[in-house]
Amino acid sequence: MRALRRRLSGWGRYPVLECDTVRPESYAGLAVTDGSVIARGLGRSYGDAALNDHGWVLFTERVNRMLRFDEGTGALRAEAGVSLADVFRTFVPRGWCPAVTPGTRQVTLGGCVAADVHGKNHHRDGSFSAALDELVLIGADGARRRCSPRREAETFWATVGGMGLTGTIGEVALRLRPIETAYLSVEHRPTEGLEQTLDVLQDPQFDDQYTVAWVDCLARGRGLGRGVFMRAHHARRDELPARLRAAPLTVVGHAPRRVPLDLPGWVLNRAAARAFNALYYRRQGARRSPFLADYRTFFHPLDGLADWNRLYGRRGFLQYQCVIPSEGARAGIYELIRRLADSGAGSFLAVLKRLGAANPAPLSFPLDGYTLALDLPLRGTRTLELLAELDRQVIAWGGRVYLAKDACLSPESFRAMYPRFAEWYRVKQALDPEWRFDSALAQRLRLAEGP
Repeated sequence: MRALRRRLSGWGRYPVLECDTVRPESYAGLAVTDGSVIARGLGRSYGDAALNDHGWVLFTERVNRMLRFDEGTGALRAEAGVSLADVFRTFVPRGWCPAVTPGTRQVTLGGCVAADVHGKNHHRDGSFSAALDELVLIGADGARRRCSPRREAETFWATVGGMGLTGTIGEVALRLRPIETAYLSVEHRPTEGLEQTLDVLQDPQFDDQYTVAWVDCLARGRGLGRGVFMRAHHARRDELPARLRAAPLTVVGHAPRRVPLDLPGWVLNRAAARAFNALYYRRQGARRSPFLADYRTFFHPLDGLADWNRLYGRRGFLQYQCVIPSEGARAGIYELIRRLADSGAGSFLAVLKRLGAANPAPLSFPLDGYTLALDLPLRGTRTLELLAELDRQVIAWGGRVYLAKDACLSPESFRAMYPRFAEWYRVKQALDPEWRFDSALAQRLRLAEGP
């Protein structure tokens, strides 16, 4: 394979590193035996999880064959470079869709496993791994290892959420969800403050297959934490208007709009964020009657704007996502949002979701509680200092941050947030004692030093 030196970053465009990259055209090329390596799919982890300036970055998106599909059960086996966009495009017209999807479909199946992604239905259906039947893991020696929750379970659960550090994921076997239509029935409800937002998220009366709340992180006083609660379920055919029933699984495609240039950093200032948040609150909060949205609009609204990370300019942005356990969630989330409001760090995207129980994966992010996700323009050291302060609060409340979106967590904070790191480390050492699978994230967190 021909190597190419490239400047790479995650989706947040911070940090930027010079990396040696290779792009195999076939499954056999996934085995890299010279130096350290980290796999990279479509580059949608936000920070440095898919960067490696001390070895190789292995682009996997061309190893993307769908190998087998069972029309009766929805069981799909595919190479890890297949994207969720490929899965939706291929199987929604056949009455199937992924059981769990994150906020973008521009991610590979291997990336979904490595980050153990979750969606708006975690409180009901768990994370991506809940629908996995088997993985094929390629080791540093090129050997292929099959693992599942029943076969080599420790390897399986260390790989789930393991950020690509146990080996290169070669194949993924998962179960899709049957659907009658390509649409969802959606309902919005405005909330006046954080207490009401959390009340609605946990009230069984308002529960549905998918629930989420957008939060205005710049509101102050009694309006602190106000938001728009959204719930949805896959629409049945009889819920569609007559004009859609003839082809209920078909959605007319539109090419995404593109951001043609990097915006100047001053555009996304506090005043702009405040104005945007106020407008969004009014418009989306007014949509109280149930309405239909196609799967792309509901699950992946930002995919309709290609290269949307350019809105934050060349300096980029930091995505910060944390989870606070249920018992301390009200106080913990309140303190986080209050600190954000006081700082004036304008977030155009602030999402609050309810999560269900944790799974057996030592480094998987979700646990029983509430997760808050933010996009923060990078404004130098003051932004990094703010996130370090938020990290301290999250630790105090027994929570953690999401490694797939992290770019600045300290080694000490990581170990405080992930108390099962020692379990993962033991499996990693058994699978890869020479640390042939390495990344900038692993180096920043000094994972090779152990617990």
